[in-house]
Amino acid sequence: MAFQRNIYKGLEEWKNSGEHKPLVIRGARQVGKTTVIKDFGKTFDTFIQLNLEKSDNRTFFTDELNPKITFQKICLEKKIEPKGKTLLFLDEIQNSPQAIALLRYFYEEMPELYVISAGSLLEIIMEKHKISFPVGRVEYLYLYPMTFMEFLLAAGETQALSLLEEVPIQRWAVPSLSRLYKTYTLVGGMPEAVAKFINTGDITKVSSVYRNLFTSYIDDVAKYASNKTEEQILTQFIEAAPKETGKRITFERFANTSYRSRDAGEALRKLQRAMLIYLRYPTTDLQLPLQTDTKRKPRLQFLDTGLVNFSTGIQGTYLTEESIDSMYNGMIAEQITGQELLASTFYEMKPPLFWVREEVRSNAELDFLIIKDSKIIPVEVKSGKTGTLRSLHSYIDQTGTKLAVRLYSGEYSVEKAVTPIGKNPYTIINLPLFLAGKIGEYVSLIESR
Repeated sequence: MAFQRNIYKGLEEWKNSGEHKPLVIRGARQVGKTTVIKDFGKTFDTFIQLNLEKSDNRTFFTDELNPKITFQKICLEKKIEPKGKTLLFLDEIQNSPQAIALLRYFYEEMPELYVISAGSLLEIIMEKHKISFPVGRVEYLYLYPMTFMEFLLAAGETQALSLLEEVPIQRWAVPSLSRLYKTYTLVGGMPEAVAKFINTGDITKVSSVYRNLFTSYIDDVAKYASNKTEEQILTQFIEAAPKETGKRITFERFANTSYRSRDAGEALRKLQRAMLIYLRYPTTDLQLPLQTDTKRKPRLQFLDTGLVNFSTGIQGTYLTEESIDSMYNGMIAEQITGQELLASTFYEMKPPLFWVREEVRSNAELDFLIIKDSKIIPVEVKSGKTGTLRSLHSYIDQTGTKLAVRLYSGEYSVEKAVTPIGKNPYTIINLPLFLAGKIGEYVSLIESR
């Protein structure tokens, strides 16, 4: 089942640009990279796909590095006569260092040819085998699990999607969209899981998809682990990471294991390069530019909320009246918010920062900082409208920020507020959790008023 994905906008921009360098699609295994490119290939006059996991497809690429001869060999073997705009898709390109090296020559000697490559473990495999992309000769786009808007489109919820796109949201639409968002948070954004749920309407039928996904991630470990010890560590961490999502973690004895900081840190960073987890580091800065403080404990974010729900065994919680922002001690709300914010752009992989103040007598921790039009927007994810905003107030008192956002299980509203010390008035935008991906639009709306 092919879904309409937001990354198509980036693909169309690339196709229509005057200078289309070879494009590299980055993303974790099973987020839909191959499906997206095959569907995009239909917009070309000629589409040629090679899977470089297959040895017979790798034989087209040699150390000769002659793009014209290579392309002629491909067309001859595949019995293809290219006409008009032609797209060459090199899937799982990490399996061929020669294909990676050839990308720059496609760009320099065959600028008329459109070339897209993709690979799930790209950075890790390239690092292991000391392969490098030609700097300045390729472009990148990133594909993540499906967003709420993509989920609604896939599920045929066109009316709900239209209501979601209205800014500001209509008050009467909030309960229905909140229920749909809860379903989306339960299922997650992995395309195979979404397709299974849409076809069956039964979350228990999706469990086999999650189980197979975890199995494939663990099977992949053997491809990029440096040795058997690291393979064991990585396997344990893939199984443990969903239970640590949303928490600030220490590398030393991560997830109650016995591994030392160096080994655990190296393994977690490797899983981040595989895009299975994201280490969201804090900043202590109060103004731009925001510097990532890698000496402080990061928060862990897993690839997808559906996988988190399955792994932690909390799927049944969604059948209760409990709101998302109170599930799993609030960690699910933070996970899905981080997931939506990360997927808000396909041009980069930049896990959103959070802010901390760590002092002997006074600590504060703000969930997210978003940069909008060269301004820092503080964002808190809170349980209920009456939830304490102590960390947010601490941040406002130190920065004088005049606009903040609270995500919660409630309605849209805008309030004038003041911090407890009474010196710093500010405006707070209260947004339902399902609007996490549209924070920028609401900030623009309020600022325009």
